[in-house]
This record gives sequence, C-alpha cells and structure tokens, in this order.
Amino acid sequence: MRYLLRHLTAYDYAEPVDLGVHLLRLTPRTLPGQRVIRSAIRIEPGPTWAREGHDHFGNNLLWLFLPALQRHLRVTSEAEVEVAFPAPPEATATLAWEDVAAAALQGGAAAWQAAEFLFDSPHAPADAAVRAYAAESFPPRRPVLAGLQEFAARIRRDFAFRPGATTISTRPATVLAQKAGVCQDFTHLMLAGVRGLGLPARYVSGYICTKPRPGQERRRGADQSHAWVGCWLGAESGWVDLDPTNNLMVQDEHVVIAWGRDYGDISPVRGVITGGGGHTLSVSVDLDPSQGARRRPGGR
Repeated sequence: MRYLLRHLTAYDYAEPVDLGVHLLRLTPRTLPGQRVIRSAIRIEPGPTWAREGHDHFGNNLLWLFLPALQRHLRVTSEAEVEVAFPAPPEATATLAWEDVAAAALQGGAAAWQAAEFLFDSPHAPADAAVRAYAAESFPPRRPVLAGLQEFAARIRRDFAFRPGATTISTRPATVLAQKAGVCQDFTHLMLAGVRGLGLPARYVSGYICTKPRPGQERRRGADQSHAWVGCWLGAESGWVDLDPTNNLMVQDEHVVIAWGRDYGDISPVRGVITGGGGHTLSVSVDLDPSQGARRRPGGR
C-alpha cells in the first residue's frame, strides 16, 4: 500500500524565544517491507544550522539550531511511503515462549539485537501486577506468537481508549488499574508485561492509516502519532509488530518512523529553548493512500 504522509507540529509562544535547539525523529525508516519514495521536513522559521544523522537504534535524526526572537515554530514532515510488511509466521508454528526467552537471555550472534530490549526502561518499568496480567496469555510451552496475539487482543478488549486519561509519565501499573489510556500507554503496558516474562520487545512509533477502509471501523490512534510493539520470536522468525490499541498485526496499514526501548527513545520533537514564556502545542497527522496506491496481493 502506498501512502502520503503529512505531520504538522506547531508551537506558539507567549514571549519571544531567545534560542532553540531541537532534535527531530520524523523521517520514516527504510526497512524490508517499507520503501520511502520521498521525504522532506520544512521548518519555520528556518534554522541557522541543521544536521542529519542516526541514533543508536538506526532511527533518522535531524538536529536544528533555531534563530532568536521567534514566537512560533512550525515543523512539517511530508513523505510518500510504500508498505507491504511480510505476513507473520503461523502462530502455532513459532517457538515456545520459554525457548525464546532463554535464547534472548543467552544472547550471542543470533540474539544480540534482541537482548537489549529485554530490560525494563523508564516508561516501562518492571511491575509484578503487570507481569501477572501478561502471564495469563503465556501458559507453559505456548507458542510465543499465539501468546502475544492473545495478549494484544486482551488489551484491546479490556481497556478503554480515552485521550486525556493519562500523561506521558503515567506508569503501566496505573494504566492497568484504571483500564484506560491511549496508544502509548497500551504499548508501554505490553512492553512491561512481556519483558517481565523475559521476552524482548521494543517500542515502535509511526502512524496508522487515517481513513478506515470500506466496511471497517476507524482505527484508534489515527490523526496523530501512533505506537505499537515489536516482538522478537527467535532467530529464525525474527521480529513481528503487533498493535494492541487496535488488535492488529502490522502489515499494510502502518508506517514506521522509529523504535527504541520506550517513548523516551523516539520522541518526535524534543528540544531546549530559552525564553518563550507559556506556549500552546497543536499536532495534526494525515496518512492517506496516494493516487494509484496498490494493495499487496492477499493483504487486508
């Protein structure tokens, strides 16, 4: 499926900003199953210095130094991206979850990229209640993908999608107790749960198609940055992505921007300013099929 992406982030300041230094993660990744046809980022006012690069996880970065006396900042990211991620393996044919956990813990050449996603992180800390909630989907010797799919389905079933119910600092244990949140909360909850069982998992950020397909309901988390979970199934099957907010396997409705241990590693716009006083922030996202978009044979 081919998509046109537009992501606008707008800051308006009560007072002039003396200077600003910002770090952006807004350019889609080039991946097996994701081809970036074109991409561009526009900054208003224009920066006096900018540099592109990559972080530890391979995410695309743009560093900016912004001029003084600004009262607003507009960041517009636009891209055309084609996605057709491989179908996941048959769930019942994947390794038992205990075997995946043992392989990740052992590390070595087959698991070194997965091993760093075993550990708790600031936004997805270890928690006994969250681990127990996840463990209900992982009885002894269950195939790992079958357990992950059931866990994602339970999150979609048990939790209300409720913007404003949480903040970025809300812990998974709180989300579990109140049974409500947004995509980043459900992602952190799933991360904390499966990591608590010894399974590597990473936070994936990006977007989901804005407009529902005929006969389908509107996806939760459209019109904004979205988040989901990347899970390692072992050296043979590699990584698959699951969207617990919508109970979807990621194939052709999502565009990947970045991944890391949790939200702290993938924040789309991060910076430091001096001055400015109070500010307002607005964000809008459109991810729509482009003209001539093609659907992968057998895709949903």
